[in-house]
Amino acid sequence: MRDADPYERSAGPAAAALPSRLAGGPTALFVYGTLQFDAVLSGLIGRVPARIPAVASGWRAAALEGRVHPGLVEAAGAVASGFLLTGLSLREWVILDLFEDDQYDLREVALASGARGWAYVWPVGEVRNEDWDADEFAASHLQEYAARCARISARLAADASEIVP
Repeated sequence: MRDADPYERSAGPAAAALPSRLAGGPTALFVYGTLQFDAVLSGLIGRVPARIPAVASGWRAAALEGRVHPGLVEAAGAVASGFLLTGLSLREWVILDLFEDDQYDLREVALASGARGWAYVWPVGEVRNEDWDADEFAASHLQEYAARCARISARLAADASEIVP
């Protein structure tokens, strides 16, 4: 498992400005991987935001080489199931953005319902042929992963406070 501390994958502490990928003012967040789990969200932002089940057609939650979390990749004929998180504050967006691997692109994606949501999309590389298995993650990694998220949440919150007082 390469991603022992998710926060350490990023470029480091926050700068004093809003991260560029949040500059467009994203609204609802489509989550398809580890952020689907209450324990992960609670560990990172201290609550579970309002959410509705959602599906992104033409995408799949791909297993990534050496990582316990997935990457959302385009795939004709595939569907990625997850949730649309709504009601995130700007501070929570910043915390989640600081948490996410810098390799992800934050992009707006169309959902099967006709709604649109922002999602952390995996660009290229390290993508395995099989889809990420949420049940396997929950059984084998969730407890440890959520505990790590809770341990780094104070750093993330402190860095976010430099950006969004």
